[in-house]
Amino acid sequence: MAGYKKILVLLDLSQDSEQVAIAGRDMAAHSNASLVLLHVVEFVPVEPLGGTLMSAPEIEDELIKRSQEKLADIITRLALPRAVARVEGGNTKAEILRVADQERADLIVLGSHERHGLAILMNFTEDTILHAAHCDVLAVRLK
Repeated sequence: MAGYKKILVLLDLSQDSEQVAIAGRDMAAHSNASLVLLHVVEFVPVEPLGGTLMSAPEIEDELIKRSQEKLADIITRLALPRAVARVEGGNTKAEILRVADQERADLIVLGSHERHGLAILMNFTEDTILHAAHCDVLAVRLK
């Protein structure tokens, strides 16, 4: 197996994100690959019942800004100075696949929770990425 050149690590910025980022970091170190950390902010259109203090574009900008700060914090805590942090807005599955193509990633690292019962029938992001990605996918089993 040839080493990977560019690894895309998908982070949802939950508590599990650090475990996924560590797996990506370790794979990058093993392959001497570059690392791209990606978080997708999925905007859900909401019709407020009353007036809000911020417009929808301002809310979206704030969500993206906070996500960028959280990614920067992960990069600092895990000592990943060469990692590229990307925050994209839109449909999570579509944006992941778009960024993977754009970055020419040859490995995608994502977190995967064990599912039981009816949850097995639902279309989760990791399933879509596994079947639609043009490259290898590493699923990190999360507790």
